[in-house]
Amino acid sequence: MVTAVESGAAKAHRLGELREFLMSRRARVSPAEAGLPDGGARRRTPGLRREEVAVLAGVGVSWYQWLEQGRDITVSAQVLDSVARVLRLSPAERRHLYVLAALNPPAPEVDPAARDMCAGLRRLIDAWMPFPAHIMDVYWNAIMYNESASVVLGMRPETSQNCLISFFTDPLYRSRAADWERLAPQIVAQFRAACSDCPDDEGFRAVVEEAKAASAEFAALWERRDISPGGQLHKRIGHPVVGELHLEATQLRVPARPDLTIVMHTPLPLADTQAKLAWLVSPEGRRGSMYPVAG
Repeated sequence: MVTAVESGAAKAHRLGELREFLMSRRARVSPAEAGLPDGGARRRTPGLRREEVAVLAGVGVSWYQWLEQGRDITVSAQVLDSVARVLRLSPAERRHLYVLAALNPPAPEVDPAARDMCAGLRRLIDAWMPFPAHIMDVYWNAIMYNESASVVLGMRPETSQNCLISFFTDPLYRSRAADWERLAPQIVAQFRAACSDCPDDEGFRAVVEEAKAASAEFAALWERRDISPGGQLHKRIGHPVVGELHLEATQLRVPARPDLTIVMHTPLPLADTQAKLAWLVSPEGRRGSMYPVAG
């Protein structure tokens, strides 16, 4: 996002980049792709003409010419969206156009070409073994987790697959979270930060209402209106088989899949945590540690 204190040199650079970006995107769209006749021999260069982009986008020819020339003119989100549609911009390119035009970019979108990444992300979290890892969607629903997350954190099919609600309602996880009271305010503050990115999203509201109905503790923490970006949390787990574990949970984002968050748990050099995790997912450890009853 461009701020009000943008220097003259920075503005000149940004507008120059806008000019070059629009010219390059216009050149790659053929008249046929835009639903126009190709013009035959009358076309000296491939791609659309400026006036064709203007007409298809529903804007004035002079205005579009000024935009592509990098002049310092007023633009709106609606007009940029029309230009992005005509130029067949990807979600990432559309956000880039907003930034170059000095507008707040829209919320990240999933590029259709990146929707097949889940198999690769499954390989990622499985390769993280013997350490716990899971992947959440924007509403914190767990869409996949590795075996260590099941053994250590108690993630399992029969519980709520929403990580926020499970944190407050799953007795198995709560019995293992030795510092649950310290973590709870941080978890709620991070979820409020996630909500703030999409203030009108009904999905977030539904999760919050369900969590309020399920947990008075959540309802009280939510009313505090604390907010904190997702980052790292130190978790102290009291596992019924191997005892104390110290983990550092880190939230990671994949730019091509802004709808997903990868949560990787790394052992801290305390209480022999790394060796305990390796034993828990060994053949011997598997036999004795799958969801034991908490004492």
